[in-house]
Amino acid sequence: MKRFLYPLVIGLMAVALTACGANDNSKKAASEDKTKSAQTDQKAQQAQPSQAEQQKQMAEMQKKMEQQKVDEKQTVAIVNGKKILGSDYNTALSSTQMQMQQMGQDPTSKEAAKQVKAQSIDSLVGQTLLLQEADKKGYKASSAEVNKQLDQIKQQYKGEKNLQAAMKQQGIDMNKLTSQISDNIKFTKYMDKEVPVEKVTDKEIKAYYDQYAKQGGAQGQKLPKLEEVKPQIQQQLEQQKKQEKLAQIVEGLKKGAKIDIKLT
Repeated sequence: MKRFLYPLVIGLMAVALTACGANDNSKKAASEDKTKSAQTDQKAQQAQPSQAEQQKQMAEMQKKMEQQKVDEKQTVAIVNGKKILGSDYNTALSSTQMQMQQMGQDPTSKEAAKQVKAQSIDSLVGQTLLLQEADKKGYKASSAEVNKQLDQIKQQYKGEKNLQAAMKQQGIDMNKLTSQISDNIKFTKYMDKEVPVEKVTDKEIKAYYDQYAKQGGAQGQKLPKLEEVKPQIQQQLEQQKKQEKLAQIVEGLKKGAKIDIKLT
């Protein structure tokens, strides 16, 4: 299970910007670059579908992804007596679909659809078990903590009006959002106390970098030095260890839990 808590509000949270520059050392070099660029663009245009075709494909993809959703009031699973509704499943489903698309995969293919459904249900069951365990251990979210995070989200969306629009697009109301924020706070407290960060060794960082370098080198990529990316690798490995630990905890909780999956 790679992700237990789905995003509070999906969208407008991560944007990658790329800038391209030109080297104008001489008119000749600029002319050669322009010619090569034109040739490259021409080949790309021949290989890529038109903008209209791309928009059509995207619309068809979105339609297929919407068809994977279930009725919001449907009970998709019961975990230790707690019902998981279709509204929660649809949110987790959208997150899983988005992750799959980011990896260059089609979430609507026959095999992928099965994987998306299984991963979404597994994520929700794991999340529910962990939150139940957090409740048992007495982790709580105060009104002040919830309001503080809510204010931060409003700032991210540059005001409540934009946030309300995003919530409407995602099919959630303010009660649902505040409930998710509360769960997220409890989960974070549980994580900090019950799943401490394991130390990442230099040997592990070097092994990760060597694997990355091998893959990048094979693709002809220019690689940064180890010291330049060491902090990022360390953070990635720490997160990976936490996820592995969480997976072990969830598997242990499953053994003593009563889980009834209603979605077939």
